[in-house]
Amino acid sequence: MTDTRVYHNPQCGTSRNVLALIRHAGIEPQIVEYIKTPPDRATLLALLAALHMRPRQLLRRKGTPHDALGLDDPTLTDDALLDAMLAHPILIERPIVVSPKGTRLCRPSETVLELLPARPLAPFSKEDGEVVIGAQVNAHADACRHADLPS
Repeated sequence: MTDTRVYHNPQCGTSRNVLALIRHAGIEPQIVEYIKTPPDRATLLALLAALHMRPRQLLRRKGTPHDALGLDDPTLTDDALLDAMLAHPILIERPIVVSPKGTRLCRPSETVLELLPARPLAPFSKEDGEVVIGAQVNAHADACRHADLPS
């Protein structure tokens, strides 16, 4: 069993790029397709705590029933927002990655690099061709390792 977990939506390009970056680093994560298998309340609360976020900060608007449900209402409590996220998991922003190095909402997808082992990786480009890992990224990681700084 892997110690890296991705809350993933295969319909999301950012989520697919994050998963590809993790695999590019030689890690096969546990994949949770959270739309099909939503987290329970305790898991969602644990993720929010690990992310240091409130429910409103993890709400996704685009392509969701956010507006139809009136979730912009500032009087809605955290519990009400959690109820909406649990009833409509598409409202949970993605992808969320849990690894031994921490938990992050990986938007943009390069954020996942903070959670990967510090070692040089071969070049990598996103689905749209944007270079995420190139010679300059590996040189920065090497310089940080030699200076004992976080990469």
